[in-house]
Amino acid sequence: MSANFSSDLANDLASGLAALGLELPPGAERQLLAFRDLLLKWNKTYNLTAVRDPDAAIASHLLDSLAILPSLATGSLLDVGSGGGLPGIPLAIARPGLPVTLVDAVQKKTDFLRQAAIELGLSNVNVRHARVEDMTGQYAQITARALTSLKQFVDLTRHLLAPGGRWLAMKGVRPADEIAALPDDITVDAVLPLAIPGLDAERHLLILKKRP
Repeated sequence: MSANFSSDLANDLASGLAALGLELPPGAERQLLAFRDLLLKWNKTYNLTAVRDPDAAIASHLLDSLAILPSLATGSLLDVGSGGGLPGIPLAIARPGLPVTLVDAVQKKTDFLRQAAIELGLSNVNVRHARVEDMTGQYAQITARALTSLKQFVDLTRHLLAPGGRWLAMKGVRPADEIAALPDDITVDAVLPLAIPGLDAERHLLILKKRP
């Protein structure tokens, strides 16, 4: 596992987690910083994320992903269009008992995700190289980070949502137009504003469900 991180970065992460009110398992903070190192290293070649500043990655990647942790249930999680593993890998680190599947249609991204899962020792992570509309299976929770419109997100993944399951859509500003365009059989269970320490930008988590 990579360990090229400074005490300043560790302090930034610890203070950010405290501001979010999050307590993680022993060793999780070290794993998160090792994941950050891997992501930035691979990003030089594979263009996994637009955020290249090592300091900004704490807030933009780690804390931003973990901000939805209090809204997670215990059932299996599918991270759609996972790319550089966000939010799936930070969530898998924070919840080692949570089964997390990461899917992306781009081979180089899934190569990175598999390597990251191996190096970080994440036995709860499964990586799929596939188009999500071609996948099978059932997941209690499906998430995506600013992937597409809410309607497209639902349309692409509704066949994968287990009965009683939820979509956890991570967005920037509150997407009123996208909410209005949702299919009639989808209900918005919650729209939660997220305050990310060190990130001066709007963030919202939308929790969606199928109507009974």
